[in-house]
Amino acid sequence: MNLRFIETFLWVARLGSFSAAADRLGATQASVSHRIATLEEELGVALFDRDSRSVVLTSIGQQAIPRAEEILRAVASFRVAITEPGQIQGSVSLGTNDVVAHSLLSRIIARVRQRYPGIVIDLQIETSSANARALLDRRIDMALGMGAIEDARIINREYGVFESVWAASPDFSLPEGRLSLADLAGRPLLTFSRDSEPCRALMKQFSDAGLRASSISNVNALITMIDLAVEGFGATALPHAVLRKHLESGLLRILDVDPPFPIFRHYLSYLDLSENPLVKAVAGIALQVAAEVDEEDLFFRAGTEVSP
Repeated sequence: MNLRFIETFLWVARLGSFSAAADRLGATQASVSHRIATLEEELGVALFDRDSRSVVLTSIGQQAIPRAEEILRAVASFRVAITEPGQIQGSVSLGTNDVVAHSLLSRIIARVRQRYPGIVIDLQIETSSANARALLDRRIDMALGMGAIEDARIINREYGVFESVWAASPDFSLPEGRLSLADLAGRPLLTFSRDSEPCRALMKQFSDAGLRASSISNVNALITMIDLAVEGFGATALPHAVLRKHLESGLLRILDVDPPFPIFRHYLSYLDLSENPLVKAVAGIALQVAAEVDEEDLFFRAGTEVSP
């Protein structure tokens, strides 16, 4: 029995479409159709009911899914167990956000290449909520972002806490010394998009203090937000890890605001049923990097494994 055909069956079942499975597998729709037809002929059963609009699993097809996943997990684990790390080939798709992309991501990728030079990391830099949806839809293998993903199929491992600081250009019109939220309420502020956790946290902090920030600009790109802060267009609250170079160069200064901005708690999440053992290998490396950064950076604390 051809393992490639079993893999194709799973992706058609997951995505509900021959064309979507073909895109995911880098194959043509005709080849996907041929693989499924050959598998069905070999097994002597119909795995899918087909019409002009959709592809739906038969009852036999539904029963076949856990067995097919078990076969592919066993084969993949066998390959990883007996193959030298330098000879392992494969890919892992990782979805993460701007905070990780501009702080720890390069170290994670460098360590993966050092340990497993044959593993390719496919990156998706998106909001944490978009990456969570992509993981649940199995469009990516792993998500590293803010917040645990609440789903019984997901393993969430607490990755770490990014401590945030308020920062602004040295020329921004705020005095030195301790500041309150009231000192910021009437000034232009920069934060992430309206549906993001940092924006909600900012709004809640002002609301809890009985204040209303009068001028908030929502920016969906971290680098753009930092550039605007450097140019004096507003104060911003961001993880220290992404501001370090700008703070060290003097382009930005830390504002001593009381109360401090809430922390950014990140999780490493992946599907418990994933048949790709490389996902756990990459996850292990990412967690090692977090532990090392914890020892080097006072503004980052590595996490521990938590229940799904």
